[in-house]
This record gives sequence, structure tokens and C-alpha cells, in this order.
Amino acid sequence: MVFSPKIKSNYNSKRLAVKLTAKGEQFVLNGHPWVFSNSIVKINDDAKTGDLAIVFGKNKNKVIGLGLYDAHSPIQIKMLHSGYKSVQINSGFFLGKIQEAFKKRLQLLQTNTNSYRLIFGENDGFPGLIADVYASVLVVKLYSEIWLPYLEVILPQLQEISKVATVVIRLSRSLNKAAQDHISDGEVVYGALEDEVVQFVEHGVNFSANVIKGHKTGYFLDHRANRKQVGEWSKGKTVLDVFSYAGGFSVHALYNGAKEVTSLDISKQALEVAVQNGKRNAYEGEHKIIVGDAFKELKHLVDRNVTFDVVVIDPPSFAKSASEVELAKKKYAQLAVLGESLTNKNGLLVLASCSSRVTSQVFFDINNQSLGFTKRRYEVLLKTQHDVDHPVAFPEGAYLKCGYYRFLD
Repeated sequence: MVFSPKIKSNYNSKRLAVKLTAKGEQFVLNGHPWVFSNSIVKINDDAKTGDLAIVFGKNKNKVIGLGLYDAHSPIQIKMLHSGYKSVQINSGFFLGKIQEAFKKRLQLLQTNTNSYRLIFGENDGFPGLIADVYASVLVVKLYSEIWLPYLEVILPQLQEISKVATVVIRLSRSLNKAAQDHISDGEVVYGALEDEVVQFVEHGVNFSANVIKGHKTGYFLDHRANRKQVGEWSKGKTVLDVFSYAGGFSVHALYNGAKEVTSLDISKQALEVAVQNGKRNAYEGEHKIIVGDAFKELKHLVDRNVTFDVVVIDPPSFAKSASEVELAKKKYAQLAVLGESLTNKNGLLVLASCSSRVTSQVFFDINNQSLGFTKRRYEVLLKTQHDVDHPVAFPEGAYLKCGYYRFLD
């Protein structure tokens, strides 16, 4: 097993003593993986990103957890272990976490699927690190420099457990230049990559992901179960897939016998990928595309009295900061009303949100209120969240929600 020499760490991580406020202590003891800077009472003056933080409570000189220090984030300690139980942060610790995560995915891997999220950041005990598998390629995306000193240990373990032939590293744009000096975004650190576009299978449907230049790790795996469900309910139907990106919902609909599918996205390049993903499968329906701003294009369709049997609206996050939450709520309300106008009699409207700051309860309340204003009778068929390879271990980890609304007239 030969990995790139670049992942051999030049960092000398050390141990830090960290004392917290009473409020910070409670968060840690309750298992929350984030410690913000304003919860820290005392820390070493020479602390460096990637150092191991030994976290003490406020009133007792007892260790209440272990984490990694991040000098470049308001979340200064990203927790690896919480509680009074003594553990050692070493190769065996990380291996155990990865094995535990893999076991949670075994049910999914019994299906005709070879793409899955092996590590879901904090929810699997690896804050700021994502690991997605696409067939024989593992893509590891780093959102924090804290992992640079540990890649030499973790990457071979991820490769061994997932049995992939190739490992690619992706870096978030927010990473400090120090990370980019250490390793490059899109770098192949194990094996070889003949084509940056990797083909994979999702519940029997063929797709592709650009693992070097695509969004996130190349594709969005969290909606897998919803895509399958929409596909199964699309046979013989006309379908509109809004914010379609690479055509996840569109392709499942075509694969399952939809009569006509329209993919709408602001990115022409993404729609070209959606068309190509469709062609990786045998289908008889028609695949149309609309390039443009979703809100404007939906209004144009409404003005022309165009309707569909199935309408799926899955926008990007509208609330990346707390200041954007109120505007996000208004956008979700707009989309619900536009979606209703575009849905045929007895049709299906699927509304989704990936904004973690807009909770499930708030999102579903917005949908109910917005659809209520239309005076149209409907029933809620399903309310869903992440697929099984996106387990949720803390409140902020639960970002995805999706509602299925069947109109009764």
C-alpha cells in the first residue's frame, strides 16, 4: 500500500490543556462535537492547528473529552471523544471509528449501489472530514487543517476498509493556504485515476461524478433514497426537476419509465452532465432541459399554464449564516406556492431543504402554511431525512428534510 509522500506529516502535533466555561462543559458532556472560542477559559499560548486538546471541565480538574485544536475557526476545538472514559487518540482509535462507520453502511451496500458516504464528518467522529466512495474511488474532502497531521494514519485505514483502488483529496475553499502548500485540491494520493469522471451505480441506476472538479466530492449522495422513491412514482408521468444539478431525480424518473422529464438548473454545464447521466441508462421518455434562474423560470412556466404530474424542488442551502434564515424562509414559501401552481390535478409535489439553520419543523410548517394559502386539498405522503449513510449524531448534523405532498384535486 503506497500513498503519496505528500501525506507524510511534517507537523509535530502536541498536547494542549484546555479549560472550559460551565456552559461549554455541559455541551461537551452532552456529546456535542463543537467547542467555540467563547467557551474556552484557558488554553496554551503556543497552540497550533492539529494539536490534541485535553479538555477539562470548569469546576473539577477532570478530563471531560479530547479534541483537535483549530486556530482558523470560531469552532476552536473539534471533539473526537467526550465523557470521563479514558481513551488514547492513536491509530487504533481512528480505525475503530472507521470500522464502526462502515458497519452502519452495510445495509445500503446489500443493494445494487456502489456509491456511499463512508465518513459523515462529526456524525461519525471525524469533524471537518468527509469520505465518499464512488465505485473504486474514494474521495476525502477536508474542511479543516486539523487532519493534516493525521492523514498518514487515516487514509490507509479508509482505503483498506473501503477496498478502493484510488484515493483523491479535495480541499474546501475555506482552508488556509498552509493546507494548500501541504497538499493540492484534487490530488490523487493513492493508486491512479484514468478519468476524473467516475461512473457509479445507485440502486441500479447509472451515474457519474467528477471527483476532481465537481461540487463537494463530485455528487450529492444524501438524497439517494428520495431519488429512488421519486423514480418509482414517476412511471408514465411528466416530471419537473428543479435545481436539478447533475439530474439525480431526473435520471431516476427516466429510468423508471417517466414519459417526459424536464431538468431545470442555472448551470448549463450541470445540465449537460444530467443529460449524459440519463444516457448512461436505457429509457424511452423525453429529457428536456431549461437553463436559468429557478424562480424566474418557474414563474414563466406558471404564466404559460404549464403543469407536470410530479414536481421536485430541491434547492441549495438558502441559509449559510444566521442572518440569512428569514430570507430563506421566504424563498421556501415562494417555491412551495410556485410548485403547487405547476403540479397537475392529483399530482405530486416534492419539496426539500438542505439548510441546517432551518429546522425540519420550521420547514414543514412553511410548506403547510404556503400550500394552505392555495386552498387546494392535499395529503402528506412522506416526510424524510438523510439516507442511511448520513447518520445524525448532533442537532446541527440534521440538515436534510424532504416532504411529499399529493394533491387531491
